[in-house]
Amino acid sequence: MKPNLTLALLKQEAQAFANLEHEDQTLHAVTDGKAIGTYFEHKFRSYLRNRYDFKEGSSASGIDFPELDVDVKVTSIEQPQSSCPFKSAWQKVYGLGYSLLIFVYKKTDNQQKSMGNLSIKHTIFVSKEHTADFQTTTGLRQILENNGNKDDILAFIEERRLPVDDIGASALADEIIAHPPEIGYLTISNALQWRLQYSRVIEKAGSTPGVERLS
Repeated sequence: MKPNLTLALLKQEAQAFANLEHEDQTLHAVTDGKAIGTYFEHKFRSYLRNRYDFKEGSSASGIDFPELDVDVKVTSIEQPQSSCPFKSAWQKVYGLGYSLLIFVYKKTDNQQKSMGNLSIKHTIFVSKEHTADFQTTTGLRQILENNGNKDDILAFIEERRLPVDDIGASALADEIIAHPPEIGYLTISNALQWRLQYSRVIEKAGSTPGVERLS
């Protein structure tokens, strides 16, 4: 009987998996980041499935490990970013609602062997408390530290063009005053889907609480 996958084991196995060789003919000459990410995620899940029992994510849950509140992101070192479902503007202030396990790869091709190789340059775990937008959270905390009031926060929400209507902005401002947000370390761009950018996460990993360098 296989043991249950825990958060500690997921981190440990992510580190071990990142250090394995990831070479495959199906990756040769592939430049589509989504296809590469799908390949790597499927390989990682298969690796875990052989060792542990865990509930796999579905389109309904929206994340890879719903019982652990963790989603996996696989991104190129050339442009470390990915998309995620848009739920509400609150995610930009209070985080995505789940943690991120991020694999950052560099891809090379061996023309002689017709093989593509993924070298994992960074494996980073970002706790859900720190998955909000950096500029938004630092700006809001600065307003609060300067004794800002609800009008100041509403003006900031408008300036930052958070995708929220007047009623939603008022509710969000009240929540910010009552519960100041933690500093987030993602850059989250407004779009039909959030665009998450990871350069700061890579830079801060291992030196900032909530942003853990696994490898």
